Amino acid sequence: MKKTPLILSIIALVVALAAAVLSVLKPDFKTKKTTPEAADSLNTDAITAVAGDIVYVQLDSLIANYDMYNDLMTAFQSKVQGIQDDFSKRGRRLESDAKAFENQVQKGLLTRSAAEEQQNKLLQRQQNLQNEMAKKDAEIQEEQAVLNNQVYYAVKEFIEKYNEEHQFSLILTTSGVTNTVLNVNPGLDITADVLRGLNEEYIKNRNSKSVAE
Repeated sequence: MKKTPLILSIIALVVALAAAVLSVLKPDFKTKKTTPEAADSLNTDAITAVAGDIVYVQLDSLIANYDMYNDLMTAFQSKVQGIQDDFSKRGRRLESDAKAFENQVQKGLLTRSAAEEQQNKLLQRQQNLQNEMAKKDAEIQEEQAVLNNQVYYAVKEFIEKYNEEHQFSLILTTSGVTNTVLNVNPGLDITADVLRGLNEEYIKNRNSKSVAE
């Protein structure tokens, strides 16, 4: 059966719905997350930096193994997956209704006026779904930005407190994308120590909230 422009348009929408939120589900940080056992055994003894030194943090590795980030992202991705599943289901239902309409038209089971009315209703459903998808996508992007800011400021505030004790002259950040540290003594890499402190603080605060609730 030859597909009409209406059917092709709706099929294209269903394909778009299936892919629309997938990019949001991809983690921001591509560094491989270590296992809990490996994270616990990070070697902080290799750090040789002393007060006054310039040190650095591998930011992508730090975030990828930060418990707060992973907890937030797990909840966020679950929410996004639910939204995507809902839109996909509604898109498939629209596609099914459009195919049924096309079949009725080709068999001559509808008057011209009835066919125009049903087509307009299908087009309106398609437009409403597109508008809702665009609105929800904007909300998801905003929520992800807020999540990233929460993690960023938690890390920033912790490092400020951390350096009050260690008194390093400068703390650089490096990652796979923006690598500002090309060749350096591994002993100046404080990632493991910062990560350990971040996770200890986060777990302590999380457990305190659980007890209070």
